[in-house]
Amino acid sequence: MPASWWLILILVGGLGGAGGWLATRLAHHWWWTRTLGRACRQFHLQRERLEARFVKLGQNRSQPGARRWIDCRFEDEVTYARNRLTGEISAFVGVNIELETSDYLGSLEPSTAIRSGTAVFRYDGRSWDTDGRVIYDLNPQEAIYFYKGDLKPITRESARRS
Repeated sequence: MPASWWLILILVGGLGGAGGWLATRLAHHWWWTRTLGRACRQFHLQRERLEARFVKLGQNRSQPGARRWIDCRFEDEVTYARNRLTGEISAFVGVNIELETSDYLGSLEPSTAIRSGTAVFRYDGRSWDTDGRVIYDLNPQEAIYFYKGDLKPITRESARRS
């Protein structure tokens, strides 16, 4: 083969490789956008159930010295993040938790304290779930920033309660 044929083969191979890489990137982007959209829609549809499960798990947690939850209020805004290693999508929602304190200060009624934090919900590719754990003293954006080595922020949006 003359040298010009080798040059043409290298050029065609390079263009084919670049085209394949571009097609793969476009397919991945399309798949990721579709998955994120489905996850967000499902979160909004399941949000009340997820919040109820979160509160139930948080109130039933029986750790020595843990204070009992009296009330839990969720913020409307949802912040989504992706785990850099596994690709798992998580939803972070700000919460204010009213806790019963153990010091009664001589009164008949127990005193309370309000702590803010972030509730974490995880999407496994089919459905959302929670383990009832709170990241105390950090709002959702701060929590994602704190775990920036593991999490990549995706988007933030207001809740659409169903």
